[in-house]
Amino acid sequence: MVKIKIGISACLLGYSYRYDGGHWLDRVLKDCLGRYIQWIPVCPEVEAGFPLPREPMVLSGENDNPRLIGRYSKADMTDRLVSWIDLKLQELQRENLSGFIFKSSSPSCGLKDAKLYKGDGEIIRVSGLFAQAFQRRFPWAPVLRSKDLYIHS
Repeated sequence: MVKIKIGISACLLGYSYRYDGGHWLDRVLKDCLGRYIQWIPVCPEVEAGFPLPREPMVLSGENDNPRLIGRYSKADMTDRLVSWIDLKLQELQRENLSGFIFKSSSPSCGLKDAKLYKGDGEIIRVSGLFAQAFQRRFPWAPVLRSKDLYIHS
C-alpha cells in the first residue's frame, strides 16, 4: 500500500522535543492513522539546534514582524529559527507532502492559535513562525492543528 506523506509536529508522534523535554504523543495519529500515512516529523526548535530542555519561548512584537523571544532571558532567537526554516522548507518541497498537522499553540508550529505579546500589552492569536512560513511556501497544502482532529462538545 502506498502511503501519503504528511508533515507533522514531531512531539505529536511522541518525540520528547518539547521545551521541558516532554511530548504530546497522540496515539490516534501515530497508531491508527500511521497505518495509512507516512509521517514526516518536524521539530523547528530541535532541528534549529536549540537544546533540550530549553527555555520556553514566546512570540513578541507586531503582527507583521513577530520575534521569537526567550520567556526569561529575553534573548531573541528569531534569526536562528528563520535561517533553519528556509532550509527546511526546501527539503520539505522535495518530500512532496500532501499536508501538515501542526501542534496547537506553539510559537513555531501554532496555526492561528499561538500567543503574540504585542508591545502595547495586548495579546493576540497568530500562527507560529514555522507554520506561517509553511503556508506561504505551500498555500495549496491542507493544514490542521492537532486539536482540529477532535470534536469537542
